[in-house]
Amino acid sequence: MAATSLADWLCSASDDMLTNLLCARRDLATPPPADSAVLATRASTAGSIARACERLDTATLAVLETLLVAGADTEPVHVAHIAELAGQDIAVQLDRLRALALVWGDDEGFRVPPAAREVFGPFPAGLGTSCLNLSAADLPGTLAELGEDERALLDILAKGPPIGRTRDAAEEPAGASAATPVRRLLARGLLLRRDEATVELPREVGIALRGGRVIEDGKLEAPRLPVTRRERSTVDRAAAGEAMEFVRHLESLLTLWSQQPSPVLKAGGLGTRELKRVAKELEVDEGRAALLVELAVGAGLAAVSDEATAEWLPTTLADSWLAAPPAGRWLTIARAWLDLPRLPGLAGTRDPRGKALAPLSEELRRPQAPTARRRVLQTLSELPEGAGVDDVEALVALLAWRAPRWGGRLRDEMVRWAMAEATAIGVVALGSIPAATTELLAGEQHAAASAMAEAMPKPVDHVLVQADLTVVAPGPLEPELATEIAAVADVESAGHATMYRVSEASVRRALDSGRTAAELHELFRTRSATPVPQSLSYLIDDVARRHGRLRGGAAASFLRCDDEVLIAEVLGSGVAGDYELRKIAPTVLVSPYPLAEVLEGLRGAGFAPAAEGPDGRIVDLRPSGRRTAVRARPARRGAVESTGISAEQLNAVIAHIRAGDKAARSRRGTVVRLPGGGGADTSATLALLTRATREQREVWIGFVDSHGTAAQRVITPVRVGGGILEGSDNERYPLHRITSAALVED
Repeated sequence: MAATSLADWLCSASDDMLTNLLCARRDLATPPPADSAVLATRASTAGSIARACERLDTATLAVLETLLVAGADTEPVHVAHIAELAGQDIAVQLDRLRALALVWGDDEGFRVPPAAREVFGPFPAGLGTSCLNLSAADLPGTLAELGEDERALLDILAKGPPIGRTRDAAEEPAGASAATPVRRLLARGLLLRRDEATVELPREVGIALRGGRVIEDGKLEAPRLPVTRRERSTVDRAAAGEAMEFVRHLESLLTLWSQQPSPVLKAGGLGTRELKRVAKELEVDEGRAALLVELAVGAGLAAVSDEATAEWLPTTLADSWLAAPPAGRWLTIARAWLDLPRLPGLAGTRDPRGKALAPLSEELRRPQAPTARRRVLQTLSELPEGAGVDDVEALVALLAWRAPRWGGRLRDEMVRWAMAEATAIGVVALGSIPAATTELLAGEQHAAASAMAEAMPKPVDHVLVQADLTVVAPGPLEPELATEIAAVADVESAGHATMYRVSEASVRRALDSGRTAAELHELFRTRSATPVPQSLSYLIDDVARRHGRLRGGAAASFLRCDDEVLIAEVLGSGVAGDYELRKIAPTVLVSPYPLAEVLEGLRGAGFAPAAEGPDGRIVDLRPSGRRTAVRARPARRGAVESTGISAEQLNAVIAHIRAGDKAARSRRGTVVRLPGGGGADTSATLALLTRATREQREVWIGFVDSHGTAAQRVITPVRVGGGILEGSDNERYPLHRITSAALVED
């Protein structure tokens, strides 16, 4: 027979079943329930039921709604009746619901918590309220006699919701000859009048229109996901190509922000004008630009500066990222995207007030985003190797069927954004999961980087120099060669083959970096697979001939004196070596050290220097006191999603529940407590506990735990003293928390 209550059913459940329940519904375990009754109460609340339903698929939800239609929230319902209403086998769905304690009992009688009706609303399964007058009626025959207009109206309401608004409900039914379909149906009793403007389709009529079943055809089956099979190597190469392109764009973004940082909006984020500038400079659309800036900040490669005028700047981590191999850079981006608690796809959309949402703003934060991405990738990973999704909308429909109550209004958009972003990054290619992503999802980061490196084109060690001063890289260049070419030429077009152009400005830039004309000639002579054109040699020699005739340098301080003898004396002293003094004119010395330090050193050597300002006047360089740098206010961290309950915590919670159940079932003698239900009488309690300790008898105690929750236990006391009750299992209870106590009767 079915258990009389959820508490009784949970009390008789095995430890494994409770473990699975607490893992699936983590809200039930915090704080630890005092006993099975408390656990049942929590599991029966509308909020907890709604959270549990978020992970249920459409078929399981349909069976739960069928139970509500059958009235399982008020009395037990036999499994045969449920199966008849569902129209097919529902054993798998019932087992799933029982595992979550959303249904309890056995085949003789299933029950659901009454609060489930609050979660699903007044019309579960899209069916109206029951009308007893229709229970014995020949509804199939009556429906067959209806006209097309009447049947069409009923078919619409049968799909749910069963409520319709019409002006024809304002008058009482006038009989079968009424002028409108609504009035004729009201007259036949196939519609019920709720008020002057509302009619409702009775439950019995709705079930009859559905063929005698609550669940519509096909609702228990997942939508089909069309796929196309491809070679795994093809998928890996396509992913590697997208990954290299995204890495290149992110490098360009960091270079752009290094030279021209974008200002931070007063409300936080990146302004529309700046986003357009980034998109234009990187030659990408604004959606990709938003993804790039979000991942640059999400990966820690860029952040807000500490200056008074805040700007988006690359961080010190960006330097090590830029020096890493392409596969390592991709791994950093992919990991950041997987765990990014934000939705870059929201950038540019508008909130309910009509305000545009800016990239990097707090409005784009969505804690559900990482879960949404992993749901998409997990679904793709379940496909056969090399199989790819042809239609993203089919994937949207499948994931919507698997969890229709999860994700809110952005549920379907998050799937579309996840697929678009994953494809742009190289986490997904051709609708399929590449080998690198498979390793990444398994937590094998080194293997993921190795798989991506294997799929990427091998670096080439040569370029093709052409007569029009263009240099073609037929593939990704070796890091050293890429650095040298980037120093002497500008990128003209990028892709699988990058085209550079050598110009007077680019050659001058190479010479400014310390390279010589001879080194540039040697670079093109040894690394070009084609003959070096004379025009390039002439350009290098011409620019080098004019380069460096006028020179500038940097110095932190200078010394000047009209007496050249004194200048020579200073250069001959030890101070000159300590502070790296260098003569740039007969009467001028320069040093890379601050002026205050140089003057202090000169005074220590016996000289009497003075400091002067830009106008030649004597200035006082003595410090005015200690100072410290302005510290940036730490940013607020978003809420971190719980990672689950450990095995030790689960065992402790279950032991806590079992102990409470044992205490609840124990037979107790006279309970010692203060009159009126207050705290325990200290003297009487001590006497009772002392007696139980002396006689080694079990004692029942009621107490308030550290969470303020009332609980009860049955223990065998071994010591009472110092305000503490100690039990035989090393448990300790402060006496001031004990509210009642009684000896356990045999």
